[in-house]
Amino acid sequence: MKSYIKNVLIAGMAAAGMASCTDLDTEIVGNYIELPDDPIVVSSEFEGCYHYTRNEAWFGRNFWEGVFLAGDEALGINWNGSYEDNGRYRDGAIHRFRPDLQGVGLMGDMLSGVTYTNGRIKLFGGMDGKDPMVAPLRAIRAYYTFWMMELYGDVPILERNLEADEVAERKPRAEVARWIEQELLEAIPHLTETNDVTTYGRPNKWMAEALLVKLYLNWGVYTNPITTVDGSTPNPKLNECIKWCDEIINSGLFEVGDGYRKKFFPDNGVHIRDFIYAVDFDPEKYGNGTWKYAGGHELNRFWDFKKYNLLEPCIWNWTPKNSVAGVYILTPEAVSRFNLPGDERNEMVATADFPGYDLDFKLRTEPIKVFTDARHRRPYVNADGNSNLTYIVDGFEWANLSLLDVGPEDNVANHLKGARLFKYPVRQEDDLLWERKQSNDIPVFRFADILLTKAECILRGGTPTLGHTAASLMNTVRDCAHAPHVEGTPSLDDLLDERGREFIEEPWRRNDLIRFGKFENCSAWKVAANPTGMNDKNMRLMPIPTGEMNTNTNWTQNPGY
Repeated sequence: MKSYIKNVLIAGMAAAGMASCTDLDTEIVGNYIELPDDPIVVSSEFEGCYHYTRNEAWFGRNFWEGVFLAGDEALGINWNGSYEDNGRYRDGAIHRFRPDLQGVGLMGDMLSGVTYTNGRIKLFGGMDGKDPMVAPLRAIRAYYTFWMMELYGDVPILERNLEADEVAERKPRAEVARWIEQELLEAIPHLTETNDVTTYGRPNKWMAEALLVKLYLNWGVYTNPITTVDGSTPNPKLNECIKWCDEIINSGLFEVGDGYRKKFFPDNGVHIRDFIYAVDFDPEKYGNGTWKYAGGHELNRFWDFKKYNLLEPCIWNWTPKNSVAGVYILTPEAVSRFNLPGDERNEMVATADFPGYDLDFKLRTEPIKVFTDARHRRPYVNADGNSNLTYIVDGFEWANLSLLDVGPEDNVANHLKGARLFKYPVRQEDDLLWERKQSNDIPVFRFADILLTKAECILRGGTPTLGHTAASLMNTVRDCAHAPHVEGTPSLDDLLDERGREFIEEPWRRNDLIRFGKFENCSAWKVAANPTGMNDKNMRLMPIPTGEMNTNTNWTQNPGY
Protein backbone atom coordinates (compact mmCIF):
# COMPACT_ATOMS: atom_id res chain seq x y z
CA MET A 1 0.00 0.00 0.00
CA LYS A 2 1.24 3.45 -0.85
CA SER A 3 1.44 6.00 1.93
CA TYR A 4 2.43 9.60 1.93
CA ILE A 5 3.69 12.55 3.84
CA LYS A 6 1.26 15.24 2.85
CA ASN A 7 1.50 18.91 3.37
CA VAL A 8 0.14 19.79 6.68
CA LEU A 9 -0.56 23.39 6.87
CA ILE A 10 -3.13 25.68 5.46
CA ALA A 11 -2.70 29.36 5.06
CA GLY A 12 -4.64 31.32 7.58
CA MET A 13 -3.97 28.98 10.47
CA ALA A 14 -1.44 31.48 11.69
CA ALA A 15 -4.12 33.81 12.92
CA ALA A 16 -5.65 31.13 15.09
CA GLY A 17 -2.50 29.41 16.32
CA MET A 18 -0.97 26.52 14.45
CA ALA A 19 -1.32 22.81 14.99
CA SER A 20 1.13 20.07 14.14
CA CYS A 21 0.04 17.28 11.84
CA THR A 22 1.37 15.47 8.83
CA ASP A 23 -1.74 14.36 6.99
CA LEU A 24 -3.38 16.95 4.77
CA ASP A 25 -3.73 16.51 1.06
CA THR A 26 -3.11 19.92 -0.37
CA GLU A 27 0.01 21.99 -0.65
CA ILE A 28 -0.83 25.57 0.12
CA VAL A 29 2.22 27.75 0.27
CA GLY A 30 0.68 30.84 1.79
CA ASN A 31 -2.02 33.45 1.67
CA TYR A 32 -0.45 34.97 -1.44
CA ILE A 33 0.10 34.00 -5.06
CA GLU A 34 3.22 36.14 -5.13
CA LEU A 35 5.41 37.68 -2.49
CA PRO A 36 3.79 40.84 -1.07
CA ASP A 37 5.68 44.08 -0.58
CA ASP A 38 4.41 44.69 2.95
CA PRO A 39 7.33 43.95 5.33
CA ILE A 40 4.91 43.13 8.16
CA VAL A 41 3.26 40.47 6.04
CA VAL A 42 6.62 39.07 4.98
CA SER A 43 7.74 38.95 8.61
CA SER A 44 4.58 37.05 9.54
CA GLU A 45 5.19 34.51 6.79
CA PHE A 46 8.74 34.01 8.06
CA GLU A 47 7.54 33.73 11.65
CA GLY A 48 5.48 30.70 10.78
CA CYS A 49 8.66 28.87 9.81
CA TYR A 50 10.12 29.43 13.27
CA HIS A 51 6.94 28.75 15.21
CA TYR A 52 7.57 25.03 15.48
CA THR A 53 10.64 25.60 17.64
CA ARG A 54 8.44 26.71 20.55
CA ASN A 55 5.05 25.05 20.28
CA GLU A 56 3.38 22.58 22.63
CA ALA A 57 5.59 19.60 21.81
CA TRP A 58 8.75 20.96 20.30
CA PHE A 59 10.82 22.46 23.12
CA GLY A 60 7.76 22.16 25.26
CA ARG A 61 6.83 19.30 27.56
CA ASN A 62 7.21 16.49 25.05
CA PHE A 63 10.78 17.43 24.18
CA TRP A 64 11.92 17.45 27.79
CA GLU A 65 10.14 14.19 28.55
CA GLY A 66 11.61 12.41 25.54
CA VAL A 67 15.07 13.95 25.20
CA PHE A 68 16.12 15.58 28.46
CA LEU A 69 15.00 12.74 30.73
CA ALA A 70 16.80 10.16 28.55
CA GLY A 71 20.20 11.42 29.73
CA ASP A 72 21.94 11.09 33.07
CA GLU A 73 20.50 14.21 34.67
CA ALA A 74 17.00 13.44 35.88
CA LEU A 75 14.18 10.98 36.53
CA GLY A 76 10.43 11.37 36.58
CA ILE A 77 9.00 9.91 39.82
CA ASN A 78 5.48 9.11 40.97
CA TRP A 79 3.75 8.46 44.29
CA ASN A 80 1.99 5.07 44.31
CA GLY A 81 0.97 5.76 40.71
CA SER A 82 0.01 9.41 41.22
CA TYR A 83 1.53 11.33 38.31
CA GLU A 84 2.49 8.06 36.65
CA ASP A 85 0.49 9.29 33.61
CA ASN A 86 1.03 6.16 31.51
CA GLY A 87 4.77 6.37 32.05
CA ARG A 88 5.29 9.69 30.26
CA TYR A 89 7.73 10.94 32.90
CA ARG A 90 9.29 7.55 33.55
CA ASP A 91 9.72 5.41 30.48
CA GLY A 92 11.93 7.69 28.40
CA ALA A 93 14.19 8.24 31.41
CA ILE A 94 14.89 4.52 31.78
CA HIS A 95 15.13 3.91 28.01
CA ARG A 96 11.80 2.16 27.83
CA PHE A 97 10.85 4.07 24.69
CA ARG A 98 7.74 3.07 22.78
CA PRO A 99 6.24 4.50 19.59
CA ASP A 100 3.19 5.87 21.43
CA LEU A 101 5.15 7.48 24.30
CA GLN A 102 4.32 11.16 24.62
CA GLY A 103 7.93 12.30 24.52
CA VAL A 104 8.65 10.27 21.38
CA GLY A 105 6.03 11.97 19.22
CA LEU A 106 8.18 14.93 18.16
CA MET A 107 8.71 13.93 14.55
CA GLY A 108 5.35 15.27 13.43
CA ASP A 109 6.24 18.79 14.58
CA MET A 110 9.61 18.59 12.89
CA LEU A 111 8.05 17.41 9.63
CA SER A 112 5.47 20.17 9.93
CA GLY A 113 8.25 22.70 10.33
CA VAL A 114 9.93 21.37 7.18
CA THR A 115 6.79 21.34 5.04
CA TYR A 116 5.65 24.76 6.16
CA THR A 117 9.11 26.16 5.44
CA ASN A 118 9.19 24.50 2.03
CA GLY A 119 6.01 26.37 1.18
CA ARG A 120 7.63 29.67 2.11
CA ILE A 121 10.78 28.86 0.12
CA LYS A 122 8.54 28.34 -2.89
CA LEU A 123 6.70 31.59 -2.20
CA PHE A 124 9.92 33.56 -1.78
CA GLY A 125 11.49 32.55 -5.07
CA GLY A 126 12.63 29.01 -4.71
CA MET A 127 16.13 27.65 -4.29
CA ASP A 128 17.56 29.47 -7.29
CA GLY A 129 16.74 33.03 -6.45
CA LYS A 130 16.59 35.65 -3.70
CA ASP A 131 19.28 33.91 -1.72
CA PRO A 132 19.41 36.43 1.13
CA MET A 133 15.72 35.84 1.71
CA VAL A 134 15.70 32.11 1.17
CA ALA A 135 18.92 31.39 3.11
CA PRO A 136 17.40 31.69 6.62
CA LEU A 137 14.58 29.38 5.56
CA ARG A 138 17.09 26.80 4.34
CA ALA A 139 18.91 27.15 7.67
CA ILE A 140 15.78 26.55 9.76
CA ARG A 141 14.82 23.63 7.52
CA ALA A 142 18.28 22.16 8.09
CA TYR A 143 17.75 22.69 11.82
CA TYR A 144 14.47 20.73 11.84
CA THR A 145 16.04 17.99 9.74
CA PHE A 146 19.06 17.85 12.06
CA TRP A 147 16.89 17.19 15.07
CA MET A 148 14.91 14.52 13.21
CA MET A 149 18.17 12.82 12.24
CA GLU A 150 19.56 13.22 15.76
CA LEU A 151 16.57 11.54 17.40
CA TYR A 152 15.31 9.05 14.78
CA GLY A 153 18.29 8.22 12.55
CA ASP A 154 17.12 7.58 8.98
CA VAL A 155 14.63 10.32 8.04
CA PRO A 156 13.24 11.89 4.83
CA ILE A 157 15.13 14.62 3.00
CA LEU A 158 12.36 16.99 1.90
CA GLU A 159 13.71 19.71 -0.40
CA ARG A 160 10.16 20.39 -1.58
CA ASN A 161 6.71 19.32 -0.55
CA LEU A 162 5.55 16.10 -2.13
CA GLU A 163 2.79 15.71 -4.64
CA ALA A 164 -0.27 13.67 -3.73
CA ASP A 165 0.99 10.53 -5.48
CA GLU A 166 4.55 10.64 -4.11
CA VAL A 167 5.88 8.47 -1.35
CA ALA A 168 8.26 9.79 1.27
CA GLU A 169 11.32 7.64 1.70
CA ARG A 170 13.61 7.61 4.72
CA LYS A 171 17.23 8.21 3.77
CA PRO A 172 20.29 6.72 5.50
CA ARG A 173 21.47 8.83 8.39
CA ALA A 174 24.88 9.48 6.85
CA GLU A 175 23.22 10.77 3.67
CA VAL A 176 21.00 13.08 5.72
CA ALA A 177 24.07 14.41 7.57
CA ARG A 178 25.81 15.17 4.27
CA TRP A 179 22.67 16.91 2.99
CA ILE A 180 22.47 19.11 6.11
CA GLU A 181 26.16 19.94 5.70
CA GLN A 182 25.66 21.03 2.08
CA GLU A 183 22.56 23.06 2.92
CA LEU A 184 24.38 24.99 5.61
CA LEU A 185 27.52 25.56 3.52
CA GLU A 186 25.36 26.96 0.70
CA ALA A 187 23.22 29.10 3.00
CA ILE A 188 25.93 30.61 5.25
CA PRO A 189 27.40 33.07 2.66
CA HIS A 190 23.93 34.55 2.15
CA LEU A 191 22.93 34.83 5.81
CA THR A 192 23.13 38.10 7.66
CA GLU A 193 25.94 38.65 10.16
CA THR A 194 23.69 40.97 12.13
CA ASN A 195 23.23 39.76 15.69
CA ASP A 196 20.75 41.96 17.51
CA VAL A 197 17.06 42.21 18.38
CA THR A 198 16.11 41.87 14.70
CA THR A 199 17.73 38.44 14.43
CA TYR A 200 17.26 37.13 17.97
CA GLY A 201 15.68 33.69 17.87
CA ARG A 202 16.02 33.64 14.09
CA PRO A 203 18.53 32.01 11.77
CA ASN A 204 21.54 34.20 10.98
CA LYS A 205 25.08 33.33 9.95
CA TRP A 206 26.13 32.49 13.49
CA MET A 207 23.19 30.19 14.17
CA ALA A 208 23.94 28.25 10.98
CA GLU A 209 27.63 28.02 11.83
CA ALA A 210 26.82 26.78 15.35
CA LEU A 211 24.56 24.11 13.85
CA LEU A 212 27.38 23.11 11.51
CA VAL A 213 29.70 22.85 14.53
CA LYS A 214 27.24 20.44 16.20
CA LEU A 215 27.00 18.41 13.01
CA TYR A 216 30.79 18.10 12.71
CA LEU A 217 31.29 17.36 16.42
CA ASN A 218 28.99 14.34 16.06
CA TRP A 219 30.06 13.35 12.56
CA GLY A 220 31.36 9.97 13.71
CA VAL A 221 28.01 9.23 15.35
CA TYR A 222 25.96 10.17 12.31
CA THR A 223 28.07 8.32 9.73
CA ASN A 224 28.62 5.01 11.54
CA PRO A 225 26.15 2.31 12.62
CA ILE A 226 24.62 3.69 15.80
CA THR A 227 25.19 0.53 17.86
CA THR A 228 28.94 0.59 17.14
CA VAL A 229 29.61 4.15 18.32
CA ASP A 230 31.75 4.64 21.40
CA GLY A 231 34.07 7.26 22.82
CA SER A 232 36.85 6.28 20.41
CA THR A 233 34.86 6.40 17.17
CA PRO A 234 37.02 8.29 14.62
CA ASN A 235 35.85 11.73 13.56
CA PRO A 236 37.43 13.03 10.32
CA LYS A 237 35.76 16.43 10.78
CA LEU A 238 37.63 17.58 13.91
CA ASN A 239 39.65 20.29 12.17
CA GLU A 240 36.60 21.41 10.20
CA CYS A 241 34.77 21.69 13.50
CA ILE A 242 37.60 23.80 14.95
CA LYS A 243 37.57 26.01 11.84
CA TRP A 244 33.90 26.91 12.30
CA CYS A 245 34.34 27.37 16.05
CA ASP A 246 37.04 29.91 15.22
CA GLU A 247 34.70 31.69 12.79
CA ILE A 248 32.32 32.32 15.67
CA ILE A 249 35.10 33.16 18.14
CA ASN A 250 36.71 35.64 15.77
CA SER A 251 33.42 37.43 15.13
CA GLY A 252 33.84 39.22 18.48
CA LEU A 253 30.06 39.19 18.91
CA PHE A 254 29.86 36.64 21.71
CA GLU A 255 31.26 36.12 25.19
CA VAL A 256 30.54 33.82 28.11
CA GLY A 257 30.03 36.86 30.36
CA ASP A 258 30.23 37.21 34.12
CA GLY A 259 27.57 35.46 36.17
CA TYR A 260 26.01 32.16 35.18
CA ARG A 261 22.52 31.98 36.67
CA LYS A 262 21.26 35.31 35.30
CA LYS A 263 21.49 33.91 31.78
CA PHE A 264 18.44 31.76 32.50
CA PHE A 265 16.24 34.23 34.37
CA PRO A 266 12.81 35.21 32.97
CA ASP A 267 14.22 38.48 31.60
CA ASN A 268 16.94 36.80 29.56
CA GLY A 269 17.10 37.63 25.89
CA VAL A 270 19.15 39.38 23.25
CA HIS A 271 21.36 41.06 25.86
CA ILE A 272 22.83 37.69 26.87
CA ARG A 273 25.92 37.61 24.66
CA ASP A 274 26.50 33.93 25.40
CA PHE A 275 23.38 33.08 23.36
CA ILE A 276 24.07 32.39 19.70
CA TYR A 277 20.59 31.01 19.10
CA ALA A 278 17.77 30.75 21.62
CA VAL A 279 14.10 29.82 21.49
CA ASP A 280 12.39 33.00 22.62
CA PHE A 281 9.34 32.73 24.81
CA ASP A 282 8.00 36.25 25.07
CA PRO A 283 4.46 36.94 26.38
CA GLU A 284 4.32 40.30 24.66
CA LYS A 285 5.14 38.72 21.30
CA TYR A 286 3.37 35.41 21.60
CA GLY A 287 0.55 35.95 24.02
CA ASN A 288 -3.01 35.39 22.80
CA GLY A 289 -2.12 36.56 19.34
CA THR A 290 -0.71 34.90 16.30
CA TRP A 291 1.28 32.23 18.12
CA LYS A 292 0.52 30.22 21.23
CA TYR A 293 2.57 31.72 24.06
CA ALA A 294 5.28 29.48 25.40
CA GLY A 295 3.27 26.40 24.51
CA GLY A 296 4.37 23.86 27.07
CA HIS A 297 7.33 25.83 28.47
CA GLU A 298 6.76 25.12 32.14
CA LEU A 299 9.99 23.53 33.26
CA ASN A 300 9.96 24.89 36.79
CA ARG A 301 6.63 23.21 37.42
CA PHE A 302 8.20 19.76 37.17
CA TRP A 303 11.08 20.51 39.52
CA ASP A 304 9.15 22.19 42.31
CA PHE A 305 7.89 20.68 45.55
CA LYS A 306 4.56 19.15 44.50
CA LYS A 307 2.61 20.15 47.60
CA TYR A 308 3.69 23.78 47.39
CA ASN A 309 1.05 24.83 49.95
CA LEU A 310 2.94 22.86 52.60
CA LEU A 311 5.90 25.22 52.38
CA GLU A 312 6.52 28.46 54.20
CA PRO A 313 7.59 30.51 52.43
CA CYS A 314 7.21 28.93 48.99
CA ILE A 315 10.41 28.35 47.05
CA TRP A 316 9.89 31.54 45.02
CA ASN A 317 8.50 33.49 48.00
CA TRP A 318 5.00 33.64 46.51
CA THR A 319 2.11 31.22 46.04
CA PRO A 320 1.60 29.63 42.60
CA LYS A 321 -1.78 30.02 40.94
CA ASN A 322 -1.99 26.34 40.03
CA SER A 323 -0.66 23.10 41.41
CA VAL A 324 2.77 21.91 40.43
CA ALA A 325 3.92 18.41 39.56
CA GLY A 326 7.27 18.09 41.27
CA VAL A 327 8.04 14.87 39.40
CA TYR A 328 11.59 15.61 38.17
CA ILE A 329 14.45 14.71 40.48
CA LEU A 330 18.19 14.83 39.86
CA THR A 331 20.14 11.62 39.66
CA PRO A 332 22.95 11.17 42.19
CA GLU A 333 25.40 11.24 39.27
CA ALA A 334 24.19 14.69 38.26
CA VAL A 335 24.29 15.99 41.84
CA SER A 336 27.86 14.77 42.29
CA ARG A 337 29.10 16.97 39.43
CA PHE A 338 28.18 20.16 41.26
CA ASN A 339 31.12 19.92 43.63
CA LEU A 340 33.51 22.72 42.65
CA PRO A 341 34.13 25.23 45.46
CA GLY A 342 32.71 28.66 44.76
CA ASP A 343 30.96 27.51 41.57
CA GLU A 344 27.83 29.62 41.04
CA ARG A 345 26.24 26.71 39.19
CA ASN A 346 25.96 24.90 42.53
CA GLU A 347 23.25 27.37 43.56
CA MET A 348 20.80 25.75 41.12
CA VAL A 349 20.93 22.37 42.84
CA ALA A 350 18.66 21.95 45.85
CA THR A 351 19.96 19.46 48.38
CA ALA A 352 20.09 19.53 52.17
CA ASP A 353 18.51 22.58 53.88
CA PHE A 354 17.24 24.62 50.98
CA PRO A 355 16.70 28.35 51.60
CA GLY A 356 14.70 29.06 48.45
CA TYR A 357 14.90 32.29 46.48
CA ASP A 358 13.76 35.84 46.98
CA LEU A 359 11.85 37.83 44.35
CA ASP A 360 15.12 38.63 42.57
CA PHE A 361 16.01 34.92 42.47
CA LYS A 362 18.82 35.30 44.95
CA LEU A 363 19.22 32.62 47.59
CA ARG A 364 17.40 33.42 50.83
CA THR A 365 19.10 33.11 54.17
CA GLU A 366 16.11 31.67 56.05
CA PRO A 367 15.37 28.02 55.22
CA ILE A 368 11.94 27.03 53.97
CA LYS A 369 9.81 25.25 56.57
CA VAL A 370 7.70 22.19 55.72
CA PHE A 371 4.28 21.35 57.18
CA THR A 372 2.26 18.14 57.14
CA ASP A 373 -1.03 19.97 56.80
CA ALA A 374 -1.60 23.17 54.84
CA ARG A 375 -4.66 24.21 56.82
CA HIS A 376 -3.52 23.62 60.37
CA ARG A 377 0.18 24.22 59.72
CA ARG A 378 1.45 21.25 61.67
CA PRO A 379 5.22 21.21 61.20
CA TYR A 380 6.84 18.25 59.55
CA VAL A 381 9.97 17.10 61.39
CA ASN A 382 12.90 15.73 59.41
CA ALA A 383 15.09 12.96 60.68
CA ASP A 384 17.55 15.61 61.86
CA GLY A 385 14.88 17.13 64.10
CA ASN A 386 14.05 20.30 62.17
CA SER A 387 11.23 21.23 59.84
CA ASN A 388 13.37 22.75 57.08
CA LEU A 389 12.97 21.71 53.48
CA THR A 390 15.63 19.04 53.01
CA TYR A 391 15.77 17.14 49.73
CA ILE A 392 17.10 13.62 50.14
CA VAL A 393 19.98 12.24 48.13
CA ASP A 394 21.87 10.03 50.55
CA GLY A 395 19.74 7.34 52.14
CA PHE A 396 17.16 7.56 49.36
CA GLU A 397 14.72 4.61 49.32
CA TRP A 398 12.40 3.50 46.51
CA ALA A 399 9.00 1.95 47.05
CA ASN A 400 9.34 0.38 43.59
CA LEU A 401 12.42 1.23 41.57
CA SER A 402 11.23 -0.39 38.32
CA LEU A 403 8.24 1.99 38.36
CA LEU A 404 10.21 4.94 39.78
CA ASP A 405 7.64 4.95 42.58
CA VAL A 406 8.71 6.67 45.81
CA GLY A 407 5.74 5.65 47.99
CA PRO A 408 2.46 7.13 49.23
CA GLU A 409 1.59 10.64 48.14
CA ASP A 410 0.30 11.69 51.56
CA ASN A 411 3.72 11.13 53.13
CA VAL A 412 5.60 14.44 53.15
CA ALA A 413 8.92 12.61 53.32
CA ASN A 414 8.22 11.10 49.90
CA HIS A 415 7.92 14.58 48.38
CA LEU A 416 11.36 15.35 49.75
CA LYS A 417 13.04 12.47 47.93
CA GLY A 418 15.50 13.39 45.22
CA ALA A 419 17.46 16.57 44.77
CA ARG A 420 15.88 19.25 42.55
CA LEU A 421 17.20 21.68 39.97
CA PHE A 422 16.08 25.29 39.65
CA LYS A 423 17.78 26.61 36.53
CA TYR A 424 14.86 28.43 34.91
CA PRO A 425 13.13 30.37 37.72
CA VAL A 426 9.59 31.57 37.17
CA ARG A 427 8.26 35.02 38.07
CA GLN A 428 4.92 35.54 39.71
CA GLU A 429 3.39 37.71 36.98
CA ASP A 430 4.00 35.00 34.37
CA ASP A 431 2.42 32.37 36.61
CA LEU A 432 -0.64 34.54 37.27
CA LEU A 433 -1.14 35.56 33.63
CA TRP A 434 -0.12 32.44 31.77
CA GLU A 435 -0.98 29.55 34.09
CA ARG A 436 2.29 27.77 34.78
CA LYS A 437 3.98 29.09 31.65
CA GLN A 438 7.37 30.80 31.75
CA SER A 439 8.94 33.57 29.73
CA ASN A 440 12.52 32.29 30.14
CA ASP A 441 14.16 31.89 26.73
CA ILE A 442 15.83 28.51 26.23
CA PRO A 443 19.30 28.61 24.65
CA VAL A 444 20.10 26.05 21.97
CA PHE A 445 23.55 27.22 20.85
CA ARG A 446 25.77 29.08 23.30
CA PHE A 447 29.22 30.57 23.00
CA ALA A 448 30.27 28.48 26.01
CA ASP A 449 29.36 25.40 23.96
CA ILE A 450 31.55 26.60 21.08
CA LEU A 451 34.51 26.92 23.49
CA LEU A 452 33.98 23.50 25.08
CA THR A 453 33.43 21.95 21.66
CA LYS A 454 36.76 23.30 20.48
CA ALA A 455 38.36 21.98 23.67
CA GLU A 456 36.91 18.53 22.98
CA CYS A 457 38.14 18.56 19.38
CA ILE A 458 41.67 19.39 20.59
CA LEU A 459 41.55 16.58 23.16
CA ARG A 460 40.42 14.16 20.44
CA GLY A 461 43.38 15.05 18.22
CA GLY A 462 42.33 18.18 16.36
CA THR A 463 44.93 20.87 15.62
CA PRO A 464 44.96 23.71 18.19
CA THR A 465 44.52 27.25 16.83
CA LEU A 466 44.54 30.83 18.14
CA GLY A 467 46.83 29.81 21.00
CA HIS A 468 44.01 27.91 22.67
CA THR A 469 44.40 24.79 24.76
CA ALA A 470 41.69 22.56 26.13
CA ALA A 471 42.44 23.92 29.61
CA SER A 472 42.34 27.60 28.58
CA LEU A 473 38.99 27.11 26.84
CA MET A 474 37.50 25.29 29.83
CA ASN A 475 38.79 27.96 32.18
CA THR A 476 37.17 30.73 30.15
CA VAL A 477 33.84 28.93 30.62
CA ARG A 478 34.49 28.41 34.33
CA ASP A 479 35.32 32.08 34.84
CA CYS A 480 31.70 32.96 34.15
CA ALA A 481 30.55 30.77 37.05
CA HIS A 482 33.51 31.79 39.29
CA ALA A 483 34.61 28.16 39.45
CA PRO A 484 38.25 27.22 40.07
CA HIS A 485 40.54 26.81 37.08
CA VAL A 486 41.57 23.47 35.61
CA GLU A 487 45.20 22.63 36.31
CA GLY A 488 47.12 20.78 33.63
CA THR A 489 45.49 19.08 30.67
CA PRO A 490 41.94 17.91 31.32
CA SER A 491 40.83 14.45 30.26
CA LEU A 492 37.84 13.77 28.03
CA ASP A 493 35.97 12.62 31.13
CA ASP A 494 36.79 15.95 32.79
CA LEU A 495 35.37 17.74 29.78
CA LEU A 496 32.21 15.62 29.78
CA ASP A 497 31.69 16.46 33.45
CA GLU A 498 32.18 20.14 32.67
CA ARG A 499 29.58 19.92 29.94
CA GLY A 500 27.28 18.29 32.49
CA ARG A 501 27.63 21.27 34.83
CA GLU A 502 27.44 23.95 32.19
CA PHE A 503 24.58 22.64 30.04
CA ILE A 504 22.35 20.84 32.51
CA GLU A 505 18.69 21.07 31.43
CA GLU A 506 19.72 22.20 27.99
CA PRO A 507 19.14 20.03 24.92
CA TRP A 508 22.56 18.35 24.57
CA ARG A 509 23.23 15.82 27.34
CA ARG A 510 21.69 12.86 25.49
CA ASN A 511 23.74 13.83 22.44
CA ASP A 512 26.93 14.08 24.52
CA LEU A 513 26.49 10.71 26.20
CA ILE A 514 25.97 8.89 22.90
CA ARG A 515 29.10 10.50 21.42
CA PHE A 516 31.11 9.46 24.48
CA GLY A 517 29.67 5.93 24.45
CA LYS A 518 28.09 6.38 27.90
CA PHE A 519 24.40 6.58 27.12
CA GLU A 520 23.66 3.07 28.37
CA ASN A 521 25.32 3.33 31.77
CA CYS A 522 24.44 6.93 32.51
CA SER A 523 22.89 6.32 35.95
CA ALA A 524 23.00 3.45 38.41
CA TRP A 525 19.34 4.09 39.33
CA LYS A 526 18.28 3.89 35.69
CA VAL A 527 20.23 0.71 34.99
CA ALA A 528 18.73 -0.92 38.07
CA ALA A 529 15.21 0.14 37.06
CA ASN A 530 15.43 -1.29 33.53
CA PRO A 531 18.62 -3.32 33.03
CA THR A 532 17.55 -4.75 29.65
CA GLY A 533 16.54 -1.47 28.03
CA MET A 534 19.36 0.50 29.57
CA ASN A 535 21.87 -1.85 27.97
CA ASP A 536 20.23 -1.90 24.54
CA LYS A 537 22.22 0.28 22.14
CA ASN A 538 19.23 0.43 19.80
CA MET A 539 17.73 2.86 22.32
CA ARG A 540 20.22 5.47 21.06
CA LEU A 541 17.54 6.15 18.46
CA MET A 542 13.93 6.78 19.31
CA PRO A 543 11.23 4.69 17.68
CA ILE A 544 9.34 6.24 14.79
CA PRO A 545 6.13 7.58 16.39
CA THR A 546 2.94 5.62 15.88
CA GLY A 547 1.27 8.42 13.94
CA GLU A 548 4.10 8.66 11.41
CA MET A 549 4.21 4.88 10.95
CA ASN A 550 0.47 4.82 10.33
CA THR A 551 0.73 7.63 7.76
CA ASN A 552 3.82 6.22 6.02
CA THR A 553 3.17 2.50 5.78
CA ASN A 554 6.22 2.00 3.55
CA TRP A 555 8.46 2.86 6.52
CA THR A 556 10.14 0.21 8.67
CA GLN A 557 10.32 0.74 12.43
CA ASN A 558 13.76 1.35 13.95
CA PRO A 559 15.51 -1.81 15.23
CA GLY A 560 14.73 -2.81 18.80
CA TYR A 561 11.11 -1.67 18.78
